[in-house]
Amino acid sequence: MEILAVDHPLVAHKLTALRDVNTDSPTFRRLADELVTLLAYEATRDVRVSEVTVDTPLRAARGVRLTRPAPLVVPILRAGLGMLDGMTRLIPTAEVGFLGMVRDEDSLKAQTYATRLPDDLSGRQCYVLDPMLATGGTLVAAIQLLFDRGARDVTAITLLAAPEGLAVVEQAFPAETPIRIVTAAVDERLNENGYIIPGLGDAGDRLYGVV
Repeated sequence: MEILAVDHPLVAHKLTALRDVNTDSPTFRRLADELVTLLAYEATRDVRVSEVTVDTPLRAARGVRLTRPAPLVVPILRAGLGMLDGMTRLIPTAEVGFLGMVRDEDSLKAQTYATRLPDDLSGRQCYVLDPMLATGGTLVAAIQLLFDRGARDVTAITLLAAPEGLAVVEQAFPAETPIRIVTAAVDERLNENGYIIPGLGDAGDRLYGVV
């Protein structure tokens, strides 16, 4: 498993504003959207392309285009929806699937309540969007579901990650499994309730309010 904590001043600047308890929901949504685009730029360095030749106004030029099948972007509901626009802005030709998952606050285990994905993901590069990698249970369940449908190349994009969650994901899959995790920062630890410290609070609530 490859872990990339993006070291860039703009990433750090936007993450600091997201952490601030005084940042309101509209500003939080805008910042999360901008931050995801920056993270997606790093996460897609290995996106598959093929060489093509196009005609410019002056002469032919060689370049590349994304290959088929198109990448699949999978936000985990509900908080992952706040990351979707930032990702598809960078890859507008990507297809989008959805996973509805919720963490049981007593067991801290993920439960799936909705799935909208192709049945066969063979040959697809998949990008999972979830703001917080805390205990790791939700991401493990999501990645396993993608693997069960034939995916073999999965990248997870998160705003924050906890060391405990990273360890859980790494231990859940064989060492050679092609999994990448791209995040704005790896924080200190989890608290007794499974929240990232110092973190930024509940990402879903800060994106959409308490419902």
